[in-house]
Amino acid sequence: MKIHIKNGRLIDPKNNIDAQQDVFIAAGKVAAIGAMPEGFNANRVIDATGLVVCPGLVDLSARLREPGYEYKATLESEMLAAVAGGVTSLVCPPDTDPPLDEPGLVEMLKHRAKSLNKARVYPLGALTQKLAGERLTEMAELHDAGCIAFSHADVPLTDTNVLLHAMQYAATFGFTVWLRPQDAFIARDGVAHDGEVATRLGLPAIPSCAETIALAGILTLARETGARVHICRLSSREGVALIRAAKAEGLPVTCDVAIHHAHLSEMDIGFFDANCHLIPPLRSQRDRDALREALADGTVDALCSDHAPVDDDAKLLPFAEAEPGATGLELLLPLTLKWAKEMGVSLSVAIARVSAEPARVLALNNGHLGAGQPADVCIFDPEQYWKVEPGSLKSQGRNTPFLGMELQGKVRYTLVEGHVVYEGLA
Repeated sequence: MKIHIKNGRLIDPKNNIDAQQDVFIAAGKVAAIGAMPEGFNANRVIDATGLVVCPGLVDLSARLREPGYEYKATLESEMLAAVAGGVTSLVCPPDTDPPLDEPGLVEMLKHRAKSLNKARVYPLGALTQKLAGERLTEMAELHDAGCIAFSHADVPLTDTNVLLHAMQYAATFGFTVWLRPQDAFIARDGVAHDGEVATRLGLPAIPSCAETIALAGILTLARETGARVHICRLSSREGVALIRAAKAEGLPVTCDVAIHHAHLSEMDIGFFDANCHLIPPLRSQRDRDALREALADGTVDALCSDHAPVDDDAKLLPFAEAEPGATGLELLLPLTLKWAKEMGVSLSVAIARVSAEPARVLALNNGHLGAGQPADVCIFDPEQYWKVEPGSLKSQGRNTPFLGMELQGKVRYTLVEGHVVYEGLA
C-alpha cells in the first residue's frame, strides 16, 4: 500500500526535522519526505492537519504477561494497548512463567507477537537459568533466537560472582546486560521509599542506598569487564549522580526512567493508594526533580512506560500486600508531553526520549523516519485532552496512579511497516 501523510508537523529528532513536511510511504518503507516521488500514486491519503507526525515510540520496558500470566493480561490486549499508545517497538523483560531462558520460549513469543501484526517485540533473555541466580543461560543461543539483550528483571541476583561471570560472557560476545540496581538485603520486604510517608503510614521502607550500593557495584563490574550495561528504571538523585560520573568517565552505560517516576513522588501514595505501589518505589520530591532534570540534560537516556498490568484483585489488597505494577503503554506519550511542557523542553527533545534515544540504547536503526527506513509512524493530536478511565484503556490491566486525570496528547494513527494498525477517534 502507498500512503501519503499530508499537512502534518513532522518531528524526527534523529534527522533534525521539525517542520511541516509530507511523508510518502511505499512497500512498507519511507519513500520520501517533503516532495512527492515521481510516479507516486497513493492508495490512501491521511490528512494530518493540526497533528504531529513522528517516529513510532520505542518502549524499553513493557511486560506482556505471556507466557504464564494470562490472567493479568494477554498478548492480544497488550499489543493493542501498545499501538493505541503509538508504541511500535517494545522490549519485554524475561520474568514470565517460565522465564525466557530457552530459545524455544523466545521463538514462540516472537512468533505469537508477529502473528498479531501489531508492534515489534524485542525480548530480553534471562541472565541465569530460571532466574535463579546460579547458572548462566546460553546467551549466544538466546541471542540467535531473538533476544536483544540479557536481564534479571526484578529478581535479585545476589551472587556478585555470578554477575561478574555473566558480564564477562556478555562482553566477549558484545551483548548488553540490563540491570535494575537494588540491594536485595537492604530492600527486603520494603514497599515504599524510606521517608516521611512510609514512617507516617507504617510501611516497610526501601532507602535510596539500596539503589546506589547496587549501582556502584554494577558500575565497578562494568569497569572491570568492559561490558555494556543498561540501568533500568533509575529512581534516586544519588543514582543520577553515579550515572553522570560513569558517563563522564566513558563507561559504556545507558539508563532509563519509568514515566511514573518523572511525575510522582512518595506523597502521591496518599492514604495507602495501591495504584502507587511500584517497583522501584516512588521516592522523594527531590529525587523526582533530579530525574526530571537528568532527562532534560540527557544524563538519563530514555523514558519507558514500565508497563506492568495487574489484575484488579491483586490491587484491592492492603498497600503492602498489593501486587506492584501499573499499566503504562497508553500513557507513555501524553505523560512524556506533560513532562516536556512542565520542564520547558522542546517537543523534539521529548519525542527523542521515547523514540530515537531508546532505539540507540537497543542499537537498532529505527526510531527515525529517514528515506528507506521501515515506516513505523505515530500520528498524534498534541492538543486533544482525554480522561484516563478504565474504559478508555485497551490494556487488560486498568490500574494506574493517573486514573481520573485529564492528559493532553492523543494518538490518532499508528503505522507499523507502512500498515495502519491503529486508528483513534478525533
